[in-house]
Amino acid sequence: MNHSKNVLDSDTVTVLNPEGQCSVVVVCEHASCFIPPAFNDLGLSEDALQSHAAWDPGALAVAQGLSQRLGATLVASNVSRLVYDCNRPPSAVDAMPQKSEAIVVPGNANLTPEQRSERAGKYYEPFRATLAGVIATKSAPVLVTVHSFTPIYYGQQRAVEIGILHDTDARLAQAMMDIAPSYIQNKVELNQPYGPEDGVTHTLKEHALDAGYLNVMLEIRNDLIQSAQDQDTMATRIAAWVAEALVSLQGDTQ
Repeated sequence: MNHSKNVLDSDTVTVLNPEGQCSVVVVCEHASCFIPPAFNDLGLSEDALQSHAAWDPGALAVAQGLSQRLGATLVASNVSRLVYDCNRPPSAVDAMPQKSEAIVVPGNANLTPEQRSERAGKYYEPFRATLAGVIATKSAPVLVTVHSFTPIYYGQQRAVEIGILHDTDARLAQAMMDIAPSYIQNKVELNQPYGPEDGVTHTLKEHALDAGYLNVMLEIRNDLIQSAQDQDTMATRIAAWVAEALVSLQGDTQ
């Protein structure tokens, strides 16, 4: 456990820059591919454990970069989404997925309601409570979640490079789209390669929508953030992009 003043962590969740003064709260639900030893790797191969099925490669580094550049607090999960996907409610079937694209997850097969409840209590609830607690310390908080996605999905090449996702509140997403060419040269699309209908906006709904907080989910194609230099460059560009979008929305934070 890291006891640095700038990092608060536990077995399940890490908070970076807890005293950050920025209104933005950065979230990385799929930051880690760690599977606790008790799960025996969920019966998966090493390749599967390092694949996108287990986490969002590059997302944590970009999220950390945003936290540093914006002076924002970052909340990140410390366990693989195959153990529990912190961007899903306990009622969602894919909160503990039995299959991810072509990868079958033996350790998630035929889980009893009691086993699902135990996992949710141990991994999701601390994450949810920690994030809610961080948000509660902010005045007019802004939620920015960071994810990555694969260039190829079920054999199909994805043309989109950065997705700007929203649920019923499109204010920040649209503000970012409006100024995208000034900050980013990649192909940017709204609600791609996923959208609310795919269940991916749970964190936004749980922590921002009802309260009226500005929010956005960022999806970055992972071949663009493979190296430390690429991650650093992307974080720099996105931080400036988000900051300018928020300036354009001043007075519209509640």
